[in-house]
Amino acid sequence: MDPLIGRRTWRTAEPIHSAIYFVPEAAEEYAAIGFGNWMSGYFPSRSAPMGAVSAEVVKATFYNFDPSLVDRSMAGAWETASPAQLIAARFTAADRMIRRLAGDTISGLAPAAAIARRAAEAACEHPEGRPLFAGHVSLAWPDEPHLVLWHAQTLLREFRGDGHLAALTAQGLTGCEALVTHAAMGEISGKVLKSSRQRTDDDWNGAIESLQVRGWLDADGAFTGVGREGRQWIEDRTDELGVLPYTAIGEDACAELRSTVRATSTLMAAALGFPRRDADGA
Repeated sequence: MDPLIGRRTWRTAEPIHSAIYFVPEAAEEYAAIGFGNWMSGYFPSRSAPMGAVSAEVVKATFYNFDPSLVDRSMAGAWETASPAQLIAARFTAADRMIRRLAGDTISGLAPAAAIARRAAEAACEHPEGRPLFAGHVSLAWPDEPHLVLWHAQTLLREFRGDGHLAALTAQGLTGCEALVTHAAMGEISGKVLKSSRQRTDDDWNGAIESLQVRGWLDADGAFTGVGREGRQWIEDRTDELGVLPYTAIGEDACAELRSTVRATSTLMAAALGFPRRDADGA
């Protein structure tokens, strides 16, 4: 299968999962078990399927965030709540979130859920080298279709994300250099990436300087030809490493998944102000 088909299928459904990082339901559920703000619950809740791992493990699997932010967020996390409690809180938040944002489209998600589950289960046969994904593989499947879809898309996101980190590190990029090169692609501003990952000015400027020395950025911080080729290599490898579950279900099922999930995905993305993708989810 053309890896671009896999990327488009994943991106069409992705807002159904990624909304969990922005909605008040998540902050409320994490607060209910002792986490005082959204960020203090983000790292523990997302890493909880791996077990009560150390901050160092979280830094490795979330490597573009400021390491001191991870340290602060993970300090005492497992004394505040167990991984099982955080996993349950996240599923509750996802349930509430989709019921609120999906509107009437929630009643038609069973076909999409079934297809997405097939893709995710194909990925589950290949956890090697994907630690964050592998942790999620052990979780029980929920019963309701909208949560089956959310869990499937979570698995597919982490499968792809672990592959993306492999590609980034294969190119020798640090976490902050990964952000700077992402910004240089022009899809999202450096200001947003720097702020959301809480990178300091020193981190950011140091990454720019190191990429300039390497020949990836010019004096103005824009890609050189070498830098653009290097980042495109990362994107291509990410697509190739992420296509397996979509190859397993085939092109027709990918097209059906996109068509059956698009209304919900579009509605949820619009409610949260996500950037609009084109009709192909590219």
